[in-house]
Amino acid sequence: MSLLRTENVIMQFGGVVAVNDLNIDIKKGELAALIGPNGAGKTTAFNVITGVYAPTSGKVLFTPTDNAGIATEIDITGKKPDKITGMGVARTFQNIRLFKELSVIENVLVATHLNANYSFLSAILRTPKAQKGERQAKAECEFLLERLGLIDLQNEKASSLPYGQQRHLEIARALATKPNLLLLDEPAAGMNPQETDELTDLIFKLKTDFDLTIFMIEHHMDLVMEISDHIYVLDFGCTIAKGTPEAVQNDPKVIEAYLGVDADVEN
Repeated sequence: MSLLRTENVIMQFGGVVAVNDLNIDIKKGELAALIGPNGAGKTTAFNVITGVYAPTSGKVLFTPTDNAGIATEIDITGKKPDKITGMGVARTFQNIRLFKELSVIENVLVATHLNANYSFLSAILRTPKAQKGERQAKAECEFLLERLGLIDLQNEKASSLPYGQQRHLEIARALATKPNLLLLDEPAAGMNPQETDELTDLIFKLKTDFDLTIFMIEHHMDLVMEISDHIYVLDFGCTIAKGTPEAVQNDPKVIEAYLGVDADVEN
């Protein structure tokens, strides 16, 4: 079953077409990747999916499952980011976006308010329902921090964490919204080989333990080829290849996009 689809999405800024006729189909339970050279339009595609940008044309379709187990496809094109997140789509960012003066656990607690079952007034008045909800939220955050290896740092300022742990914290915050679909924008950026290997294992575990569908942008090809079920390749905003890791890495168009073509080589 498709969890996320885009239909002929175009994102244009003035005369520049950043994404051109994007058609993706992410299946439930899949781990898919979006790759391509710098400037290919990958983050722009994520921004369209998550409501940061309304596309110039085309549709973004998401199929959440309600409490009764019924899946219904919804047109989320151009909806506000908080509404899309509330439907079950969470993301991290290429440039880490944490509340750096807040503690580690406070950064995660912020995200739990999206699913709070008590009102703002109840929180101000400290009603029993609000207090119970806050205790539950704190327990959920502690659980996530434990899974991400950050529980012993929960009272530290986010800004004091090493880079790799800040990446983990951003993932924990995304998970706190209880998503069905998790979008990771270059999660291994800036990591050393050991940190990248640890992240690879972590993504596998999160996918299984939280029953997630994951769609990621990544430049570390070893990571992409190891864990992806399906890969989409963008170049200058256009999809030039899609398929299994093996098919994509042997595609001449992909090789040309990454390595270029020697003009002296005969065709």
